[in-house]
Amino acid sequence: MSLSESILVVRLGAMGDIIHALPAVASLRQSFPKAQITWVVARKWVQLLEGNPQIDRIVAFDRRGDLREAWRALRTIRPDVAIDFQGLIQSALVGRASRPRRFFGKHRSQARESLAALFYSQGVKTIGPHCVEANLELAAAAGATQLTDQAWIPQGKPEGDLPNGPFVFASPFAGWASKQWPLENYGTLARELQAEGLPLVVNIAAGFRAKLATMPELMIHESGLPGLIDGTRRATAILGVDSGPLHLAAALGKPGVAIFGPTDPLRNGPFHSKLTVLRDAHAATSYRRGDEIDASMRAVSVAQVKDALLHSIRSARVSA
Repeated sequence: MSLSESILVVRLGAMGDIIHALPAVASLRQSFPKAQITWVVARKWVQLLEGNPQIDRIVAFDRRGDLREAWRALRTIRPDVAIDFQGLIQSALVGRASRPRRFFGKHRSQARESLAALFYSQGVKTIGPHCVEANLELAAAAGATQLTDQAWIPQGKPEGDLPNGPFVFASPFAGWASKQWPLENYGTLARELQAEGLPLVVNIAAGFRAKLATMPELMIHESGLPGLIDGTRRATAILGVDSGPLHLAAALGKPGVAIFGPTDPLRNGPFHSKLTVLRDAHAATSYRRGDEIDASMRAVSVAQVKDALLHSIRSARVSA
């Protein structure tokens, strides 16, 4: 591919998956510094990509809104290369709408929806166990030769109050309840950490405050994406489950603890990070989108989390 050609990237959501695609897009930029790179993303995640020096244009896609503007924008792009990092029929249709010369995506045996592969001109079988590695393989198949695992994250901005001194920053909610750690454990952990001089700050989106109302020992930080990024940057350590905020922390190189249960940390865990993964030895990888907390998440104790957090913080201080 020549340096003057254009590239379309499709990764509509979710937050953690977008972060996992950032190194692949950085690799495309390093390999093709003069190419026009356009990223199609769900409107709610545009702020995660704004200002990214590796992207020339963002097309906001909102399937519940008026799609005409997005479709018109896509029809005018006509990229030389399009890459679908999502593997859904919807994302494949979005990429195909841009009328690319070549369209790359995962092989039908690996795409999240196998029919998506019908829209690709080349299906790629990836071997990397982690999502970041698989995305890098897709970028390489499209011609990228200078690969990096680095991810650009915006600066964020303050929203709400945070402690002036050291604190642990936690995001307890995930897209599936089965991936969450029991909420009552955060209250117990907060009391344990307070004895160590470490407040536990729980970051939540609007509307979730009532779920934590019975735990006054928690400091609640209600924010949008900019405030989440700012709080993550300022935190001493992170406590997370398999959700977007955890992968944000990993990309920012924060120490802390990641609790895993029904999802596989080898595939979806914090990538090349300072975060310590805790997972019960008997956890079964099911990817079950349950409405109840998985038993393997309940099996991880408050004592385990506290000890791992303190060890992670000490190790980060030694290596600083």
